[in-house]
Amino acid sequence: MKTETPLVVGQTFLSAMAGENACPMMARSRLADYVTLTKPRVAILVLFTVAAGGLLANPNRPDLGALLHTLLGTALVAAGASALNQLLERQSDALMRRTENRPLPSGRLQPGEVFLFGMGLGVVGLTYLAVTLRQPLCVLVAGFTFVSYVFLYTPLKRRTTLNTLVGAVPGAMPPVIGWTAMGGSLGPEVGGLFAMLFLWQVPHFLAIAWIYRDDYARAGLRMLPVVDDTGAMTARQMLCYTLALIPVSLTPVVLHQAGVIFAGGAIILGLAFVLAALGFLRQPSTTTARRVLHVSLIYLPILLALLLVECLAGTTFAWIP
Repeated sequence: MKTETPLVVGQTFLSAMAGENACPMMARSRLADYVTLTKPRVAILVLFTVAAGGLLANPNRPDLGALLHTLLGTALVAAGASALNQLLERQSDALMRRTENRPLPSGRLQPGEVFLFGMGLGVVGLTYLAVTLRQPLCVLVAGFTFVSYVFLYTPLKRRTTLNTLVGAVPGAMPPVIGWTAMGGSLGPEVGGLFAMLFLWQVPHFLAIAWIYRDDYARAGLRMLPVVDDTGAMTARQMLCYTLALIPVSLTPVVLHQAGVIFAGGAIILGLAFVLAALGFLRQPSTTTARRVLHVSLIYLPILLALLLVECLAGTTFAWIP
């Protein structure tokens, strides 16, 4: 009978251990890929704006249980939309350095399973909102956001530079979802929130598109900075939208939702945003575009936080008669 040496026995043992560990490691890797499909960093900002809209709809007696249901349902809908977005963009993602390692272009996940995952999350999320909240308007708004983001904005990225404006519509809907979930009706107050997010998104995404314009060009995506070689048109649009954001951000003051504290903060934040856009106008570059991006990421959370603090703490000083 053949006798194995200690070295062979040790190698056999290590191989067996590797085989035992392979399945859990593969499972963890697939789980991580599915999490990546949901774009969790984007989802955090989305849910923050949903919560802001929900709390502002009824600042005196917020229904925290309903708000929790809203956040969970919206998280599922947003995750499904993100997965389907990556499914439709898998070919262009494969051509861009910053996205080539995503689960679909890298081949770690297959289109069929991602389609089932994305559609399943979207349907479950909308159903959850319908059952737990019983607010049909909220479900309609969430459904519109899902459909317009996946099936309108995503395909248009290959066809027209206006895709940023189209995408800004579903991008501005999360606070409307929160507002309607709490029983709020569509009106000037939530319209102001929508307008703020809509205007904010344009310079925010133009900055991203300028930073990664070579990647977008390689993938054949029609972002404005791809066709705007000098950056002049991109800079003018950044400046126009940041300037328009200042008066629009004061809508809660005009509607007596907020007062001098919020007004002062909104003007200061707005001027900082305008200065960043002016910097890009004077010298279009990756550095100045990144500065616009950083200011935009500071602007929105602080603006909404100021509005929430004033409304929830009851510190509003209405100074417009």
